[in-house]
Amino acid sequence: MAIYYRDDAVQVTSEAIRSGGLRVPIAEIRYVWHAKGRTTLAVRGRVLSRGVLVLLLSLPPLAAVVCTLALVWSAPERGWLPVLLTLAGCLLLALAVAPFLEIPLGWLDRSYERGNRVQELWVQAHGRELLLLRTPDALRFGQIYRAVQRAVENHTDDR
Repeated sequence: MAIYYRDDAVQVTSEAIRSGGLRVPIAEIRYVWHAKGRTTLAVRGRVLSRGVLVLLLSLPPLAAVVCTLALVWSAPERGWLPVLLTLAGCLLLALAVAPFLEIPLGWLDRSYERGNRVQELWVQAHGRELLLLRTPDALRFGQIYRAVQRAVENHTDDR
């Protein structure tokens, strides 16, 4: 028996798929497909938080450009030395803070991995359509869907 995927809730093997208390033998599966499910509040919150995070990450560079242009514009009146020293200090501060951007950028990256909609995995078995999985986690869904496809393909090749 080959194991194609396994986590706490789903197990896909060469013999059967177990998900949410349901067990479907691979030999009885005739068709596999996926569909978009209804968007949940958690998914909407993820998309909203992603937008807020992008906004918060975009505002400081935009403010820096505006402040730089204002300083350069006022340089003839104030003198170039204080303006250049201020810009150099801001540049050093930006370089010191840059490594800490890894944390929010990691959050943003994981947000995109998880997706922005609910996915459903369906199979046709026993002469009826069965919903095997419904999840808002796009990465996990992709792994499970591919595992089911491999299990079904390999089982058809064995016949």
